[in-house]
Amino acid sequence: MTSLPTTRPHDVRAFFGARAAGWDAKFPDDGPAYAAGVAALGLREGQRVLDAGCGTGRALPALRAAVGARGAVLGADLTPEMLTAAVRAGRGACAGLLLADVTRLPLPSAALDAVFAAGLVSHLSDSAAGLTELARVVRPGGRLALFHPVGRAALAARKGHPLTPGDLRAEPNLRPLLAGSGWDLVRYVDEDARYLALAVRHG
Repeated sequence: MTSLPTTRPHDVRAFFGARAAGWDAKFPDDGPAYAAGVAALGLREGQRVLDAGCGTGRALPALRAAVGARGAVLGADLTPEMLTAAVRAGRGACAGLLLADVTRLPLPSAALDAVFAAGLVSHLSDSAAGLTELARVVRPGGRLALFHPVGRAALAARKGHPLTPGDLRAEPNLRPLLAGSGWDLVRYVDEDARYLALAVRHG
């Protein structure tokens, strides 16, 4: 299996840091897609959820609405400028924000019921290690949603790249990667309007 090119944390911070201030304006119509992605997690009131690689926090209001006032919502991102943009957009009121590398989360094991991760996998320096760390902080039976507001083909066209068989997000590649990292893939959707891979924590 061929994975996406290795991405170093410094490169990720530099890329997103330079774009954070205008990020939401660049994608102004993604709100409903994020809400639908969050809904796929099937969260219940009072549960604990992490938005891994939360960026400007576009999923945080929907996550807060799903778990209610008794629930816990955390947003973690590697790029301080993205978290600053989340606060400026008023989304810091929806969640606790962590400046953290999601491959080394400052959270206890089995602390969460679910993880939402939008566009995260392609930016991990070690995909298996990152997914394993997300499995560590989720209880057995908890869920993971790997999400993007457009599908692989639409995203590749937007970036001017062809789709390749080695794309880590393709189902034949993603399923064994998840299985080896503590997850069972239970739902896979890759269409123009969204990408969603829903997995359940082993155990």
